[in-house]
Amino acid sequence: MITRRRFLIMAGSTFAGIALTASQAEKVLATFQSPVIKDKERIRWGMVIDLKKFNELPEWKRKEVYDICKKVHNVPVFPNPKDRVEWIWPIKFEQAFPEQHHEFLEEVVEDLEIPVLCNHCNNPPCTKVCPTNATWKREDGIVMMDYHRCIGCRYCMAACPYGMRSFNWRDPRPYIKELNPDFPTRTKGVVEKCTLCVERLEKGMQPACVKASEGTFIFGDLNSLESEVSKILREHYAIRRKPDLGTEPKLYYLI
Repeated sequence: MITRRRFLIMAGSTFAGIALTASQAEKVLATFQSPVIKDKERIRWGMVIDLKKFNELPEWKRKEVYDICKKVHNVPVFPNPKDRVEWIWPIKFEQAFPEQHHEFLEEVVEDLEIPVLCNHCNNPPCTKVCPTNATWKREDGIVMMDYHRCIGCRYCMAACPYGMRSFNWRDPRPYIKELNPDFPTRTKGVVEKCTLCVERLEKGMQPACVKASEGTFIFGDLNSLESEVSKILREHYAIRRKPDLGTEPKLYYLI
């Protein structure tokens, strides 16, 4: 959350030489705030992924979960894998949970396809190193990106212990398969990542990957005892990635 004092400090460097009236400053400040949600201080968004059920889906259906994210958010598809930009993608269990992997692990678990995305940590190290405040955590817990503020220093990428951010080494716009005019495109030299579809949440919709997952991704308010996501976590054992780091990921996995 960007406070008024923090904004004024940023404005001093960003708008040097530009005189802003009080009303203009208020309008600019408003663009950095969380959407107006009743009792927003009580909301803490989180997600549960049921790995066994997800892996029971046909391969084409699992692929659709990844593809819908690209389509909705204008994620480019570069021919060179070194330039890859992803918001959500699959990896193996050993890569996702190295501390959980051992020689006696069940083969069915070891072979699970693990969808990974930004963990929207409760204590995100990425937000602490950004020199321009281009990434920050909203009051509802979502870790955001401001593509216009990003200067491409990639400190946030170095700080993220999960490797969940991508950098645009070249102009991504020519590599967008089908342009979505309702979501901004990025430029060369900026970092991007999953934002849990905040633009959809503001309309009362679920994240795109959740909608496409056939119920294997469960999203909701972790602070609400009545939410489905909270009930599932109370009733089932779930794991998180690298919990010993103290980042407190809000992305949970059922195995």
